[in-house]
Amino acid sequence: MKTTTRRGFLGGSLAAAAGAALGTTGRSGERRAPAAGPGFALGLASYTCREFGLDAALAMARRVGLDRICLKDMHLPLDSPAEVIRATVEKVKARGLVPYACGVVYMTSEAEVDRAFAYAATAGLGVMVGVPEHDLLGRAERKVQETGISLAIHNHGPGDLRYPTPASVLERVSKLDPRIGVCLDVGHCRRSGIDPARAAAACGPRLLDVHMKDVSAATAEGATVECGRGVIDLPRLLRTLGAIGFRGTASFEYEKDGGDPLAGLAESVGYVRGVLAALTGGGA
Repeated sequence: MKTTTRRGFLGGSLAAAAGAALGTTGRSGERRAPAAGPGFALGLASYTCREFGLDAALAMARRVGLDRICLKDMHLPLDSPAEVIRATVEKVKARGLVPYACGVVYMTSEAEVDRAFAYAATAGLGVMVGVPEHDLLGRAERKVQETGISLAIHNHGPGDLRYPTPASVLERVSKLDPRIGVCLDVGHCRRSGIDPARAAAACGPRLLDVHMKDVSAATAEGATVECGRGVIDLPRLLRTLGAIGFRGTASFEYEKDGGDPLAGLAESVGYVRGVLAALTGGGA
């Protein structure tokens, strides 16, 4: 089933996938990227570029035609002074990207909750992808209400004691402010033996962010691979995101090839864009 799906959307051509990610050229010669798809945007989780500095991360995002970024703290440290945070955000914007979120941010004390939300507020971010300890959810809810910043709690898969699955997040936040929800890491979801499309549907309006990837196996041993090469039914997931009216960002978190991620990232972006074009009847 998975091989057939991949061939149906890509015709077996990895070059076509990478080409789509890198954009197409119109009659004017200007490079342009395809539309993201039905109602939601595509972006980059900067953890993909964890072995590179911010400048390189921004360049890679632009090279594959992504214009939204979720900043990990190696690219903007959590303890940065306010003026550094603001200057970094302006730098990101000047490079043509929208810094829409930060994370994953771990919060193990009230002070860390307060610092994380102050950081996100100073940066003008709308979303924090975070992992607060269970006993800090009340504190986090108050900060969401004070700042208006949404908190998307990240599922980390088999072996994680806090939030292994999207359902474990929903169980904890179901009675909290609706701006507290799930960052669906589709790879960790599948590694837990769960269909990411079903998980997305179960999240409903509490699905606030997505980490887009593919994995080699639906077991704890599954590792990140290029989108379309693994076991996740990404066309079904993308159809589901459209069907439930997801309006957030699906950010690529390509964890393979940390020292040289561009080719695999480009292939992944191209594959997803190809699927979206087929689903929406559009083209590059």
